[in-house]
Amino acid sequence: MAAKKKGLGRGLNALIQQSNDAPSSTPKKTTPPPSNEKVSNENPSEVALHLITANPYQPRERFEEEALEELTSSIREMGILSPLLVRQRKEDGSGYQLIAGERRFRAAQRAGLKKVPVILRELTDVEALEVALVENLQRRDLNIMEEAEGYQRLADDFDLTQEAIANRVGKARASVANAMRLLALSSKVREMVADQRLSAGHAKVLLGLDIREEQDLLAAQAVKENWSVRETERQIKRRLAPPKKSAGSVSKNDIPPDHVQFLTDKLHQKFGTSIRLIPTRTLANGKKERGKLEIDFYSNDDLDRVLDILGLTEPL
Repeated sequence: MAAKKKGLGRGLNALIQQSNDAPSSTPKKTTPPPSNEKVSNENPSEVALHLITANPYQPRERFEEEALEELTSSIREMGILSPLLVRQRKEDGSGYQLIAGERRFRAAQRAGLKKVPVILRELTDVEALEVALVENLQRRDLNIMEEAEGYQRLADDFDLTQEAIANRVGKARASVANAMRLLALSSKVREMVADQRLSAGHAKVLLGLDIREEQDLLAAQAVKENWSVRETERQIKRRLAPPKKSAGSVSKNDIPPDHVQFLTDKLHQKFGTSIRLIPTRTLANGKKERGKLEIDFYSNDDLDRVLDILGLTEPL
């Protein structure tokens, strides 16, 4: 039994009808369809495929080649069974801009179709992005990074708050906020998440590392050793934990705590990895307790990088 989809309170119908159902004091002017083709706002009509341009607001960036080839074969045999959603091109009114149906559009091009069924809608730029985003969310076609980038585009291009975005796409505000937070990850980690080498859960815990180079290193280690989210979180906590105080008689650090933190932060930035600096200590009897400097690395290549920073360039 298919799982019930939750959280998408506003369906595509609500989005694509909102601009057409709104009352208006003056009738809207429409540009006649090109090449004398009659396109209805209610019923599917066929238009020349070359008159349709791709959707610039398409949030989906990855299309599985195998699935696209299967759809292409199906379209060669059966044609397009579900019409594409388009709007009139604003630039010159001489064609159409795709809003929803990117996979069908690409497969139709591969199949060599001359004409395709479409439904015409009058949509603003923000509505066009909303529809493209919600269509993919409802089909579960977007990975978490594409979803986050779609939300970010609504925020950047149309000055929408997270609350407004959540209301428009029928998601909880927390879901939108959590997805958008992942854009703070390094580009390499975002790529790993988009390719599903790392889960969204891994991505969320990796946000605990401020330095992007360290995110890259730990993410690569998590993929290589197939860490669970819990193990990844444990590794991050271990790296962020302050140095343990040594047991023994009364003593004091030879470097003040605030200066230890300052040095640790500087070394952290220098090496792009976790650093633990434990200063020497003077015991009550006047003897010295040794200090320690630990630098984490995750592979031989990473060790070579650290050695290069230290001026020891001989590779392993």
